[in-house]
Amino acid sequence: MLLLLWEQLFLVSFVGCLADVESSRTRMRSAVSVREGQGVVLLCGTPPRAGELSFAWIFNEYPSFVQEDSRRFVSQETGHLYIAKVEPSDVGNYSCVVTSRASRSPVLGSPTPLVLRTDGVMGEYEPKIEVQFPETLAAAKGSTVKLECFALGNPVPQINWRRTDGLPFPSKIKLRKSNGMIEIPNFQQEDAGLYECITENSRGKNIARGRLTYYAKPHWVQPIQDVEVAVEDTLSWDCRASGKPKPSYRWLKNGEQLAIEGRIQIENGALTISNLNLTDSGRYQCIAENKHGVISSSAELRVVASAPDFSKSPMKKLIQVQIGSTVDFECKPKAFPKAKCSWKKGGEQLQENARISLLKDGGLRVANVTKGDAGTYTCLATNQFGAARGSTSLVVTEPTRITLAPSNLDVTVGESVVLPCQVQHDPLLDISFTWYFNGSLTDFQRDASHFEKVGGSASGDLMIRNIQLKHSGKYVCMVKTEVDSVASAADLIVRGSPGPPEHVRVDEITDTTAQISWQEGTDNHSPVTTYTIQARTPFSVGWQRATTVPDVIDGRTFTSTVVDLNPWVEYEFRVVATNKIGGGEPSLPSEKVRTEEAVPEIPPSEVSGGGGSRSELVITWDPVPEELQNGEGFGYVVAFRPSGTTTWIQTVVTSPDTPRYVFRNESILPFSPYEVKVGVYNNKGEGPFSAVATVFSAEEEPSTAPSGVSATSLSSSAIQVSWTAIPWKMSNGRLLGYEVRYWNKGQKEESSSRVKAAGNETSIKITGLRSNLDYYTAVRAYNSAGAGPFSATVNATTKKPPPSQPPGNVVWNVTDSRVVLSWEEVRAMDNESEVTGYKVLYRTSSQGGVEVLTTASTTAELWLQLQDDYLIEVRATTEGGDGSSSQQILIPRLASMDARGSGPSVLSIFSVSSFLATIFSLTLNSVLC
Repeated sequence: MLLLLWEQLFLVSFVGCLADVESSRTRMRSAVSVREGQGVVLLCGTPPRAGELSFAWIFNEYPSFVQEDSRRFVSQETGHLYIAKVEPSDVGNYSCVVTSRASRSPVLGSPTPLVLRTDGVMGEYEPKIEVQFPETLAAAKGSTVKLECFALGNPVPQINWRRTDGLPFPSKIKLRKSNGMIEIPNFQQEDAGLYECITENSRGKNIARGRLTYYAKPHWVQPIQDVEVAVEDTLSWDCRASGKPKPSYRWLKNGEQLAIEGRIQIENGALTISNLNLTDSGRYQCIAENKHGVISSSAELRVVASAPDFSKSPMKKLIQVQIGSTVDFECKPKAFPKAKCSWKKGGEQLQENARISLLKDGGLRVANVTKGDAGTYTCLATNQFGAARGSTSLVVTEPTRITLAPSNLDVTVGESVVLPCQVQHDPLLDISFTWYFNGSLTDFQRDASHFEKVGGSASGDLMIRNIQLKHSGKYVCMVKTEVDSVASAADLIVRGSPGPPEHVRVDEITDTTAQISWQEGTDNHSPVTTYTIQARTPFSVGWQRATTVPDVIDGRTFTSTVVDLNPWVEYEFRVVATNKIGGGEPSLPSEKVRTEEAVPEIPPSEVSGGGGSRSELVITWDPVPEELQNGEGFGYVVAFRPSGTTTWIQTVVTSPDTPRYVFRNESILPFSPYEVKVGVYNNKGEGPFSAVATVFSAEEEPSTAPSGVSATSLSSSAIQVSWTAIPWKMSNGRLLGYEVRYWNKGQKEESSSRVKAAGNETSIKITGLRSNLDYYTAVRAYNSAGAGPFSATVNATTKKPPPSQPPGNVVWNVTDSRVVLSWEEVRAMDNESEVTGYKVLYRTSSQGGVEVLTTASTTAELWLQLQDDYLIEVRATTEGGDGSSSQQILIPRLASMDARGSGPSVLSIFSVSSFLATIFSLTLNSVLC
């Protein structure tokens, strides 16, 4: 009955895989008919194995592969497809694909149709495990073990794994394929045990069990190595391997089984051969085996016999030791069998006593060496094959002693000191000095700026220049010879200004104070005497010393109150420690903090005003800096009143950066005095007002034009404009001056140029004009309120330009101190001003000033002191200005009492340097202009 029940619950279809892919396309297996909810197994007939195989299933058409999940499972052991509970979506054709992992060539099986029966739906039933691992499975060490478990059932069963000993799974164990497979990589002995697969649904559960056992092939723990042993000695060859089960051992010699006899014994793999002879030499092989494998290890045994020989291990030629020490002499010649050794000093045979010991390895030991022990020591080595000898010379020296050792020092940063290190040593020995600082070897090249070894070869004194804090510590002088070494240490304390205080913080903040605390930093071996607090704001120039309570903070105090801070300002604080050496580095800044808000205390400065347009009162001030505004919502209260009245008019200016306020009212009289003051306020309240200042309202611009305006031509480039001052009363304000505009006949009045005359001036000279041209001018008065109307327009014509032709043919003669000059008349052209006279300009070559003589004729007479050279030139004068200058002439101081000359000829005879002529021309032009 139970068998019939299972046949109703599960359908099994056997599907054969075809090696011929072409035939598989045409052959079709019989359909498998199942009910919905029923479990099914589709079998894949496996072809003859050719290495490891992998299995997959195609659903209907390639490349639609069956996706494994909790309901569907493909076993990699059997190749079968298991569907725990068939659903309508499973209906279709199924083909098994087998792939050899060696050849990677797939084989496709014939399709098997899966169809649903129409006679009802299968009800729920408990799990039935269809995929189960063996009851016992042996696993090799280091292998990867995979156990499969899958059950059919409705509902679909859940699968879980556990060990029956209750131990948790290590992290290396992986559950795959919806828990249908457990994978144990790198299998070890602790992974062996009983494993359970639990399948469960709402109808019940089933459990599959299996045991994993551990085995390991033999592997070497200690293989044998080639060995060379003296004749008559004993060979002990240890051969050890591990494995499970424990390996057994056997030995071969030259490929033949090694026979065990009295001299030859084997125990737990170890081979022992006593009283070796030359015939024991050969190739030996140790074999370890268990049921899972066999391993072997081979090595060569050489049995040797030879007389003692010192050529490969000669004795030391020389040994140097100091008085009182112990010395060992080695004697290890190569000998087979081992040599027996005896010792001589000089020709005397040595026997053991309280100080002399003959060592088991053939060596010699002499304790508490004296000067008398110096000499040559000879070792005689013998065996049955011969004898050999070797010698060593012993030199005994005096011990090295430090006669002047470094001493502890206490210094200040920046000083220089010498640490002495002087020794007495045996003159036969070379000596070297090294210094260690805090356990590290001193590098005199890298630290040459501070460290230097002084005192010559017999002294190891260390000089430290410009000592820094980092040089504090322990200094060790190490003195070495070939036979001994001595050392002496000293501590150097470097005192310096203190390090920065730490962990500066603001504990409490008000509008004008801050409670600051900190922790002490390093004092650098000099106690801190005082602390100073510094503050910085966005408005300060760097760090500034803060006012504190107490004013002086002693070195044992680590908190203080900073006072006199500005409200509503962001502050940073830092602390500086001071000791008797000086002030140290400042601490890191505290976090930025802002003081609390307060009513403003500082009114604006420089309250003033005036000016502006008609009917305006302009009030100005210097804005209060941001650091003095004491809070948000800062602004100004502007108050003003006419002088002599009692009621203030007030208004508010909300912008803290605004420097002025303009009050406009048609009732304001021109240039009237007002009392003005400006106060401050913020969100916390109103602050004080500034001192009262007197400010005048805007002036009234002039209403009348100047009269009596006239224009006069002065030269070819200048005219003079004059006028009568307008009547003006102080009640109208301050008259600043007059504005004159001018333009020439070819210009438009709108593009006129303008010049100003300040204050009460009633005329002005206009220069830089064009010659022989009509110019029109008009004048008006102005003050701070503006300018009045222009006067009537007047005009003047500039003069014609002076002649461009200079006076020519200048001739001179000298009689006593009288110089007579003459030149040719200059005739003006039609477009030039007529000549009205001439100017004679003269000066000595060493003077800076120029003297001028005017004349209406073409001659002139000069009375000169001829103790110096004179430079002279001549110009024509006209209404339009001076004409061009003649060439300079030079009258030398060496001229005879009766000399004469002309400009060009004199210049050619008495040459004047170009430098002197340039100086005269520049000076002359500056005087005339």
